[in-house]
Amino acid sequence: MKKIAILMGSDSDFPVVEKALTTLDKFGVPFEVHVYSAHRTPEEARAFAVNARENGFGAIIAAAGKAAHLAGAMAANTTLPVIGIPIKSSTLDGLDALLSTVQMPGGMPVATVAIDGAENAALLAIQILAVTDEKLAEKLSAARAENAKKVLEKDRKLADKYNK
Repeated sequence: MKKIAILMGSDSDFPVVEKALTTLDKFGVPFEVHVYSAHRTPEEARAFAVNARENGFGAIIAAAGKAAHLAGAMAANTTLPVIGIPIKSSTLDGLDALLSTVQMPGGMPVATVAIDGAENAALLAIQILAVTDEKLAEKLSAARAENAKKVLEKDRKLADKYNK
């Protein structure tokens, strides 16, 4: 199975990014996590992206706040799918990071999840791998069925209490 790369622009992003690690772990998807900055370590970030495919990665998750150029820097240097997580910072409540991540020029796609949306970033990466991995696709289907079951149980409890 291909690995997922999880990169963050700063270790201060880890409390958000940790949700992606937990989700990947839950599905048994291997991953590596690194701190690379598009601005402070551009050579290292570029080298990682350039070599990601040959190093066994199937997708890259890139989390960054403020200017949030990490996902774009990754996308510029690989043809692997890149998923951006805009991180909420004290500046503009993450809107700056969201716009920096989602506003990529034509020909340079970055899939972008919600501000601080690490769980969905991991699930999207899992879906990408599941295109060619039937067992992983089955795990995703089972997780969705379990989520639906939980929602319907909550509905039943509320209906029993209030619908007379």
